[in-house]
Amino acid sequence: MVSVKYKTINGKKYLYAEHSFRLPNGKIKKISKLIQKQEDKDKKEIKEYFFKKQIEEHQKYALKTHKQDHVFTEEQLKKLESIKVEYKKIMKRFTKKQIRDILDRFTINFTYESNAIEGNSLTLKDVTLILGENIVPKNKDLREIYETRNTREAHELLFKNKIKISVKDIIKVQSIIVKDTGVETEFKKVPNYLVMRNLKTTPPEKVEGEINKLIKWYEENKNKLHPLRLATEFHARFERIHPFEDGNGRTGRILLNAMLLEKGYPPLIIRKTARIAYFSSLEAFDKGHKDKLERFLLERIKKTFNNFFQIYVKYL
Repeated sequence: MVSVKYKTINGKKYLYAEHSFRLPNGKIKKISKLIQKQEDKDKKEIKEYFFKKQIEEHQKYALKTHKQDHVFTEEQLKKLESIKVEYKKIMKRFTKKQIRDILDRFTINFTYESNAIEGNSLTLKDVTLILGENIVPKNKDLREIYETRNTREAHELLFKNKIKISVKDIIKVQSIIVKDTGVETEFKKVPNYLVMRNLKTTPPEKVEGEINKLIKWYEENKNKLHPLRLATEFHARFERIHPFEDGNGRTGRILLNAMLLEKGYPPLIIRKTARIAYFSSLEAFDKGHKDKLERFLLERIKKTFNNFFQIYVKYL
């Protein structure tokens, strides 16, 4: 919100447009710009000035707060903050109907890609019919249809910021995703295995303890690590535990987006075409090479924002 205020300098009154916004640490930053008259505060160039300044302040904060390295370089940190501020601007300018539409479109795309990574055979057209038109395609596997419908229900919670990183919510998300598919909705009771990863998952009797350790680690680091780095490591460790009989990948990717949204970043989509690279990055993480998965998810968040949210705005 842009407001106007008179300032007296050397005995003369000047009119300034002012804009305030909150930084990640909760502090309010106020920026002002000299204008000629009150109505100038709504001019495009004034709004653009405040928008650029807001990005710059977020970038300064990120560079001061987060460690820079060969993955999270100064350039990449600045890009992420630019995306965050622009995402907020995009969502703020939408009407309720437009927000509903873009979130529906995101849910359809995410559901199709996430399910396809796990081997679901439904096409994007099938998913669109199920979620967009409430039409069930003929001769399709009933379990795959339930998996598709269930992901929408989980996204309703996701976009209302009602998914927290807790044992209760982790189980809740998985129970929604596997509802009506015959899969257990508690932590696994028998061992399971990882697709395309040469690693033993956590034994059933140790799952609850390992999940609690992971949540404790998250709480200790959520205000220390960059949000994307935090979400990356949490995701990899969660998938390594593989706490459920089924639905681990889909649950993990929703939790990943919940962490990003909580910190103001847009959600991301991992395309089925990147499936091999995705699993390869997770396997590299298991071997101690975290940077591969960090780079992978860094590219996913940029591509999702550019190819989904920004494209949507262009066609309004």
